Amino acid sequence: MNILTRNRKNRPGSGAEARPGRRGGRRGTPTGPAEELAAVIGPAAVDVAPRHLHLGDGYAAVAAMTGYPPQLSLAWPDILLSWPGRLDFAQHIEPIPAATAAAKLRTQRARLESARRLDFDKGRLGDPVTDAAAEDAADLADRVARGASRLFRAANYLCVHAPAEDELVEAVAEVRAAASSVLLDTQPATWRQLQGWTSTLPLGVDSLRMRRVFDTDALAAAFPLASADLPAPLPGDTVAPGGVLYGLNTASNGVVWWNRWAQENHNSVVLARSGAGKSYLVKCEVLRSLYDRVTVSIIDPEDEYLRLAEAVGGTAIQLGAPGIRINPLDIPPGDRRPDALTRRALFLHTLVAVLLGEQPPPGERAALDKAITATYAAAGINNDPNTWARPAPLLRDLTDTLEAAADPASTTLAARLSPWTTGSFRELFDGPTTFRPRGHLVVWSTRQLADELRAPGMLLALDAIWRDVDVPTNTRADGLGARRLVVVDEAWTLLKDGEGAKFLYRLAKAARKRRAGVAVVTQDATDLLGSDLGQAVIANAATQILMRQAPQAIDLIAETFALTGGEARMLLAAGRGEALLLAGSHRVVFQTVASTREHQLAATGLEFAEMSEV
Repeated sequence: MNILTRNRKNRPGSGAEARPGRRGGRRGTPTGPAEELAAVIGPAAVDVAPRHLHLGDGYAAVAAMTGYPPQLSLAWPDILLSWPGRLDFAQHIEPIPAATAAAKLRTQRARLESARRLDFDKGRLGDPVTDAAAEDAADLADRVARGASRLFRAANYLCVHAPAEDELVEAVAEVRAAASSVLLDTQPATWRQLQGWTSTLPLGVDSLRMRRVFDTDALAAAFPLASADLPAPLPGDTVAPGGVLYGLNTASNGVVWWNRWAQENHNSVVLARSGAGKSYLVKCEVLRSLYDRVTVSIIDPEDEYLRLAEAVGGTAIQLGAPGIRINPLDIPPGDRRPDALTRRALFLHTLVAVLLGEQPPPGERAALDKAITATYAAAGINNDPNTWARPAPLLRDLTDTLEAAADPASTTLAARLSPWTTGSFRELFDGPTTFRPRGHLVVWSTRQLADELRAPGMLLALDAIWRDVDVPTNTRADGLGARRLVVVDEAWTLLKDGEGAKFLYRLAKAARKRRAGVAVVTQDATDLLGSDLGQAVIANAATQILMRQAPQAIDLIAETFALTGGEARMLLAAGRGEALLLAGSHRVVFQTVASTREHQLAATGLEFAEMSEV
């Protein structure tokens, strides 16, 4: 069996141009099918030197692995394949018949035992290397005899490519140094470079035959040939259309292209400390998602997305600005489901709990439920869908209904709600809704809201987004409905409130069935990971992105996301824009990149002045 793996990073030219007059080349044009095929897939000329080959417009050198450490880690070829250059790794495997393997092991054990007894008879100390080899041979012979293992002759060759001879010398030195770092001995195929090169081609021919004996476990350590890049689809599987560029793989310089819409759900979580570049990454993803015809809604606590919305013709709604009001009692105009009024009532219970900072006592909740029904009835709205087009009552109408009730719980609840109906915070609710968000990109800015209104403002924005997402399919103008991405930036503002976290959790759970995805972006790991609802939001996110983390939170993050020690150290030392993508069994580290125009729209300050650009 022959295996060929190629690392194609920084690949030079193919060298297919004509190059007459060199050893191994041919003049003139091809005259037959074989010559035509060779002219397409092979170099025009091959110039053989003692320690390298000149292949067309490039150079190559072949080295064979001749020594291995006593133990190898799983997928050890990844150490070489992650080298940032063009490297061909070829492995030739030939099974040894069981009878031959048993005879050879018997002979080898006899030699080792003879050496040990000779040392004992001469009074010399035992050789630890010989003792270890004898024990290993005995164990291997036992496993071969029981059929638990087999022996193979295997050869591993490396073919290093470079565009110039001096660069080739440096590249070969780097590859051999990488192999030596894990105790792999390599030797150049001096005077046999042509045979070595043909042994690394996908021809199934081992011209060097520099082989070593491997048992099943040792050989299996090279399978599967791991890569720092995301795996390609299996043969026969089609690639799902869509996806966006996240960045470049820091280990292999490969492209990290990810399609959230092809995953089991469309949600994502981005977790990073302040200044790590999370908003930069999210803005790049938003821009590229718009190219993919995804409708995007963003909750923006710091006005970071307003410039982006203006550049792409989006809509920006600045909650808290003069004249901007939201009526939480509005019934969605396109919703004709018989329980639409009940859904509004349930949302009002959630909103009141967020306004008060806690769930009201049972008596007040009962009074609120009665008051909601009575307020809608006073406005002429009931369970008949024909009445839903009438002007909806306001939040102050609800408190008036509570004050008019004889129940003390109603009076108490009305007094607790007075700051948002007649007090300092009434501007956001004091009137009918003044806008109808429409467009491919809608940004809900909450920066101008007072701190006491941040969580309610984010909840109202999420509710307005959800009303647009949750419209029944048979009433949509686009039939099935467009894909929708909901970005909740600085989600800790909502997660620290229990009822707000519940609403976000329900949104994340129900989004997939409505062709929507929720992207939760936060810098406060404690609020997200320290609660059951936060953990549930993570569990319902198929795409998880971690960026630079604080030392105080790394233990909790490592436990939650099952990080290895190396991944945890990477997150502690990550630079701006570096991120770890986690998606099931897929794990890859990448550096966020952007074009010049994307960088102008995504950068928010001087801290991103040195962000990588393509």
